[in-house]
Amino acid sequence: MTVSRETAAFGERLPVARRYADILATAGVERGLIGPREVDRLWDRHLLNCAAPVVRVPRDATVADVGAGAGLPGMVWAIARPDLHVTMVEPLLRRTTFLEEAAEELGLDNVTVLRSRAEDVTQKFDVVTARAVAALEKLARWCMPLVKPGGHLLALKGRSASEEVERARATLGRLRAGDIVVTTYGEDWGLEVPTTVVEVQRR
Repeated sequence: MTVSRETAAFGERLPVARRYADILATAGVERGLIGPREVDRLWDRHLLNCAAPVVRVPRDATVADVGAGAGLPGMVWAIARPDLHVTMVEPLLRRTTFLEEAAEELGLDNVTVLRSRAEDVTQKFDVVTARAVAALEKLARWCMPLVKPGGHLLALKGRSASEEVERARATLGRLRAGDIVVTTYGEDWGLEVPTTVVEVQRR
């Protein structure tokens, strides 16, 4: 029997993922967190795109999603992986309100919503992630200080990821970056745009 991409991504948590998709397509659009044109491609371009790299996250890890917005990828990771402890870092009140309401409606007790700028967060995490927030050089300055030594920044990027790494190398070095790898996820799911992730270890 062929397993659907959605089932491969979420397993028994698929009903929760579907409910989140409904929330994004309704309240997410109404509140301006998701563009109306994105509704028809929510699964391919957003939910599955975000779910693909969660295999890279260690079990029981603490995760921070910086600039969480509508919850991509943090909310998706929290749905797919109940073992994770996900903190959504977002400075805008209308977005944190949306995230709090969505987490409550979805019954996600592994999600914490923190209204804050990344620069003001003092907690350290095993994994810090961000998607469509800023160029890697700027993103690294916000995110790397939040990564525990030995932990990773997993930045979800587009096709220009390798070029961004080259431009950011000096900054990353100053921020105690160790190994830097660009990896693509979701190709076996036939995603329209596979997910490219810049993986930066912190020394």
